[in-house]
Amino acid sequence: MSQTTSKHPKGTKGGKGGKGGKGRGKGTGWQPPGRRRGGAPLLWGLAVLVCILAVAAVALTRNGDKQAARPRSETAPVTVGGTPLPAFPESASAADPAVGKAAPGLRGTNFDGKPVVISADGKPKLVMFVAHWCPHCQREVPLVAKWLKGGGAPAGVQLYSVATGTSPQQPNYPPSAWLAREGWPPPVLTDDANSTAAQAYGLTSYPYFVFIDAGGKVVKRMAGEQPVSTLQAELAAIAKPGT
Repeated sequence: MSQTTSKHPKGTKGGKGGKGGKGRGKGTGWQPPGRRRGGAPLLWGLAVLVCILAVAAVALTRNGDKQAARPRSETAPVTVGGTPLPAFPESASAADPAVGKAAPGLRGTNFDGKPVVISADGKPKLVMFVAHWCPHCQREVPLVAKWLKGGGAPAGVQLYSVATGTSPQQPNYPPSAWLAREGWPPPVLTDDANSTAAQAYGLTSYPYFVFIDAGGKVVKRMAGEQPVSTLQAELAAIAKPGT
């Protein structure tokens, strides 16, 4: 195993008003200067309205706090469509049996529960698999993030990432916080506790890259830390029509 890869672990999974004083007549009797009959009910009405608004404001604030404090999903169910790819060969000299095969579709969510779909949609793409505890991923992610923010990826190519191998017992957890700190640009699909997405793509080590052409076929797979120049060249190749 190259020193630029991390091995994929096996088995990862209103009140009443007062009475008038004596000697006061009923009807349109005298009232103190500056006051009009009916002023007290009006004040009571305003007081009730203020109370209602205050209660509503508190309720909205508490609801907002609950939403802000809602924990993110570090793992989530994943649906695989199509035939899983064979395992990526560990030997650099071995031919990759997945080249030319249709990449399976992945359907799941990101850390916030929003849908993420990776499928054959007529556009070339790169799917990058990372694990929060992998030191090679921790070195690769900021480099790729900086490159992408600088406009490194060619136009017309989609980039997706999959946060997999997630475990609260491993370092640098949670992955959502890690990728947020790095300002990670691509959409992130959260793998489940069994690394279903990773297994469907034949992952054996991290970080892991799968290049897919516009027809949905695997063009190349790579594992381990990669120079951004290599990623640039591979993406440029699949961005060309007919590749």
